[in-house]
Amino acid sequence: MKMAGREKQIVDERIKKISMLRDEGINPYAHRFGLNDERVYSVDVREEFDKLENEAKSGKEKVIAGRVMVKRSFGKLSFLSLQDLHGTIQIVVQKGEVPEEVIGMFKKIDGGDIIGVRGEVVKTRTGEVSIMAQELFILTKSILPLPDKHGGLKDEEERLRKRYLDIIMNEDVKEIFIKKQRFWNSVRTFLVDRNFLEVETPVLENSAGGAVATPFSTHHDALDIEVYLRISMGELWQKKLLVAGYEKTFEIGRQFRNEGMDAEHLQDYSQMEFYWGYADFNDGMKLVEEMYKEIAMATLGSLKFEAQGHKIDLGKKWERYDFEELIKKKTGIDIYEADEKGIMKKLDSLKLEYDGSAGKWKLVDSLWKFCRRDISGPGFLVGQPVEMTPLAKRSEADSRKVEQFQVILGGSEVGNGYSELNDPIDQEKRFEEQRMLGDEGDSEAMEHDDGFIEALKYGMPPACGFGFSERLFSFMIGRPIKECVAFPLMRVVGKE
Repeated sequence: MKMAGREKQIVDERIKKISMLRDEGINPYAHRFGLNDERVYSVDVREEFDKLENEAKSGKEKVIAGRVMVKRSFGKLSFLSLQDLHGTIQIVVQKGEVPEEVIGMFKKIDGGDIIGVRGEVVKTRTGEVSIMAQELFILTKSILPLPDKHGGLKDEEERLRKRYLDIIMNEDVKEIFIKKQRFWNSVRTFLVDRNFLEVETPVLENSAGGAVATPFSTHHDALDIEVYLRISMGELWQKKLLVAGYEKTFEIGRQFRNEGMDAEHLQDYSQMEFYWGYADFNDGMKLVEEMYKEIAMATLGSLKFEAQGHKIDLGKKWERYDFEELIKKKTGIDIYEADEKGIMKKLDSLKLEYDGSAGKWKLVDSLWKFCRRDISGPGFLVGQPVEMTPLAKRSEADSRKVEQFQVILGGSEVGNGYSELNDPIDQEKRFEEQRMLGDEGDSEAMEHDDGFIEALKYGMPPACGFGFSERLFSFMIGRPIKECVAFPLMRVVGKE
């Protein structure tokens, strides 16, 4: 790690301080702090002081800990800005009012150090609630200086590589991951309250099933077999649990797709999927609308938010958009009558990129992605072609289509579900069609799963399945998905 001259000087000085502390019998890396749960947070200090202010001009003695963000002195008064999990608070050290050892400890403290403080809560002349220090404890000595508050960590790559610093320096980034915990907790609570059973299914699989996507593969040495990181949240496994007799299951976990990265997509991310026996896609739409509203209130405290330039209100009527009709209305293309040449001609006229060798239904998907851009939602896309969803039940009204529903928000799909295909003969036929696509070079074609077909032959009840990824969270808070992952995968520095 290369350091500039000034930074090296700071590091050398701090290493000397560590040695001096140890010589004085002070451990610069403490084991713990805050006995008997006496430690409080900055927000608690302020709230309690505000309640007591009418009764007294000072508060009780408090114990607090955190990171020193700013250190400054003015004559007999010295100040530290202390940052903890819930905010910052000012620490005051007044010469002549505190023991000399406190003054001595203050001099040993640097910006970035993690310290403990015991003192009385007061309000300064400027009206700021502060803690008048009576004791200071160095809990962790910082060797490297924090970035400059105004000039540091401007580069996006550096922020993501050193996310711990990004969180220290930016309260809004810290808040992202607190909101994200509330997001997933609300999902889990919603489903458990409705008697869904949380399950765990394999992350390593013999075949990449349950979705149309390119998997990551690796070799399992102990079994001497090729395995795949899952591309769905245990879809085929959860359906086997429906066969087994469980009626409602769900899983929240990580899944992996070896595909492109952009503002909406990552290769490894968190996903939720539920499976609901004896229900269909109409039941699913009702439940999902209710769930999304509950998630938004728990995460944001509101049903309204902005995503990708769209103003979204989940409290509005949720529309239904027909796949075939919408494409025809916006492009003039009849997806069932048009051939590949006609679709490519339209894509060219729209100046859209596409893979001409990918087949008709991939071209249709490119048309759909164009059409969805200006749909704010909330609503559900329905009426998708059978060829595009190999695991969904055919529509009784139109056998060319499936009973699928996709949540449309902010010009994108942020949730996908359908009435699950439980006919083993139809399912095996669709697997065969996917196999032929794979033989023709489609890396995203779904693999044939003999074990799943066998399970279906024992009988799976009618069911609705649905899933969404953490992209929904990124939409709700209006951030690119990479910003919503604490430690996103990055290219190794120095390697192309």
